[in-house]
Amino acid sequence: MSSRRIPQYLVLNRFDDEFGEYHRFVEPGSCRLAYLTLAEGLGILDVEGSMETVVVPDLDVGTLLPLAKQLSHRWGGFDGVVGISEYDLLTAARLRGALGVPGWTPEFVTGFRDKPRMKELVGGAGLRVPRFRELDASTTAEDVSAALGLPVIVKPRSGAASHGVVRADNGTELARALAEVDPAEYECEEYIDGQVLHVDGIRREGLFHFVSASEYVNTCLDFALGRPLGSVLLDDGGFRDLVVGFAGHCLDALGLVDGPFHLELFRNTAGELVFLEVGLRPGGAEVAFIHRDLFGIDLFSEAFRTCLGLPPLQPSGDFPGDVAGGWVSVPEPQPLPSRVLSRTPMCELIAEVYAEVLPDVGTVLDGSGGYDHIGGRFRLRGRDHHSVRRAALEVMARYELVSEPVETAGSLT
Repeated sequence: MSSRRIPQYLVLNRFDDEFGEYHRFVEPGSCRLAYLTLAEGLGILDVEGSMETVVVPDLDVGTLLPLAKQLSHRWGGFDGVVGISEYDLLTAARLRGALGVPGWTPEFVTGFRDKPRMKELVGGAGLRVPRFRELDASTTAEDVSAALGLPVIVKPRSGAASHGVVRADNGTELARALAEVDPAEYECEEYIDGQVLHVDGIRREGLFHFVSASEYVNTCLDFALGRPLGSVLLDDGGFRDLVVGFAGHCLDALGLVDGPFHLELFRNTAGELVFLEVGLRPGGAEVAFIHRDLFGIDLFSEAFRTCLGLPPLQPSGDFPGDVAGGWVSVPEPQPLPSRVLSRTPMCELIAEVYAEVLPDVGTVLDGSGGYDHIGGRFRLRGRDHHSVRRAALEVMARYELVSEPVETAGSLT
């Protein structure tokens, strides 16, 4: 009697923390995993238990495709391809197509990567989205301001974490911003004044398997400009229900039946909810950590499993409700690069801070830390939204990071 082959999955990895421990996301013996990984992510992987692990210089599709084909031929094919990171979603989809593997297609993924496309889909369902304009070589600042007004936001079509995003408050700033970007890679959208929120979770069969809703303290653009960023979970109640319901309608418009999501939206000054953007992956910064700690859900493992069509690890009824918590991220100090001389732990000073990740004294921060290797990371829990928000503001006010500039070869005269 022949034994049935267990499933084999190809994983693209750039993570170097616990959310790259893919072997934890599956039941022992239920499948076999092969990895294409950046060198910095090698230490987190179960190399000994893998089918094969290949270290690559980058995760571009041109680099990975010949290697993926070789692995597929050597091991008799794959049953799925996974890339959880925002930057690997489209590459994984293209590899699926090339290898004849089922799963999210490039067209589907583009709805979560290309900002004009996602707004077209959500707006087409009758939901409020920012007015926007795609760019070409002939687009002028006058064209954009006439269509969208000022201020206006200039942003990459497929960026993340506000990298490359510019707010232009007048025609001169807008003309300068447009002159510095590739119009094929950027778009402009109207500036929305108001509260910025995010909704995180997992969808199964078109319904929320798990969902949370939070309010940002400051914005992702503030963080990119050197100011702290925080987030606080919303209390249960009518406003949270309204936010979650709006997010659900947006995800319906995008066609997300099974999968993870990190969706951002505004409540403008008129009280109207407005879609901002969405990712087909768990949220960044401390989002996954506080969800693990406060709700008991590993968003990365559930994202991995939805991508492969595997059942959830936990039933939806297992998660606690009415949880109060949040986080604060402090950016790398200016100027860059800088060496850390001292920093002030917050765990002993602010009761709501239950965990923190601080750079070691002597660490040189060079601007490449993203949301991970930064000036300080803090996780909070408390009685309610108000108490956690107060604590988040207190962390921002009281945390002190002392650093000194580091001379580089280019700065020497």
